[in-house]
Amino acid sequence: HFADAIDIIVRGIRSGLPVGECLNIIARESPEPVKGEFDQMVEGQRLGMTLKKVLERACRRMPTADMKFFAIVLNLQQQTGGNLAETLANLSGILRARKKMGDKIKAMSSEARMTATIIGSMPFLISMMIYAISPDYISLLWTDPLGKKIFYGGLLWMGTGVFIMKQMISFQI
Repeated sequence: HFADAIDIIVRGIRSGLPVGECLNIIARESPEPVKGEFDQMVEGQRLGMTLKKVLERACRRMPTADMKFFAIVLNLQQQTGGNLAETLANLSGILRARKKMGDKIKAMSSEARMTATIIGSMPFLISMMIYAISPDYISLLWTDPLGKKIFYGGLLWMGTGVFIMKQMISFQI
């Protein structure tokens, strides 16, 4: 919802509203959790804090790259001037593109995640089936000293394999 909040600011600025009023509109009308964050920003300004200080507090409460970009854009515009609406519109577009890319990566990697889940659970399921059919056959893994070594070695290799598969299918944007 953060990109929608930025769009509200862009539309407000283009229609002639000051930034403070745009923040107030977001605090009143946006859904949570954006509403709560902007409400605290508006409340800080009502108590006499500068916009810079309010944005610093917001960045401490919500230490995401998106909020930091937002704070930087507002602070730079306040110091140097410029077209805030255009800059925030670009930031909104970037936020939406990052979200879309994340969703696309999640969808494309879902098959790999499912495959990793099946491969990771297969030895345990087969072990339970063998135990149900012939308990004496598999009980050597926890009764015999060599069986214990093989069992723990197998768990170690399974853990390593699951870790490697997880690394292969997790992406950072």
